[in-house]
Amino acid sequence: MINLNPIILVVDDDPNDLFFIQAAFAFAGVGSTIQTAGSGREAIEYFMGAGAFADRQAHPLPDFVVTDLKMSDGDGFSVLEFLQKNPGLVAVPALVLSGSQDNDDIKKAYQLGAGSYHVKPSSTHDLRHLVKTLYAYWLVCEAPGRDSSGRLQQTESRQKLGERYSPEVFKGASAPSG
Repeated sequence: MINLNPIILVVDDDPNDLFFIQAAFAFAGVGSTIQTAGSGREAIEYFMGAGAFADRQAHPLPDFVVTDLKMSDGDGFSVLEFLQKNPGLVAVPALVLSGSQDNDDIKKAYQLGAGSYHVKPSSTHDLRHLVKTLYAYWLVCEAPGRDSSGRLQQTESRQKLGERYSPEVFKGASAPSG
């Protein structure tokens, strides 16, 4: 079901980049809640509902993530890896917005489940355009249903194409609790 007011988690250790990314979302008319984390470690704590992010009313699980790669306290690769290793979170789209144009970084990001990889634009205008385009795209994507706690809803796969996947793959597929 399409969520018209998604929660967006922006992960970046540069306060200026966080400011400009949030401003780009605002300029694009995004009415969604923008949450921020200043490092990969903070983003993982956010997903786990730990520490400063324990209050799920104030810090609900995000519907998608925009992460930088090169950060000093846990990089974007650790965020992608965490999402990939947690069955309840693999359906959360993760976009990489990095200053790196290195092919190895791009390849590794996709190997770890990034939905897309973008180099940070050098102008505010281009950043606004990119953010608006990305938001419009992810807004119309379908996502699996979640319950009020953010956990993936259990589904019945019998007599469907999905039945070929073992139920154990989805057993306990929920977001980590804090």
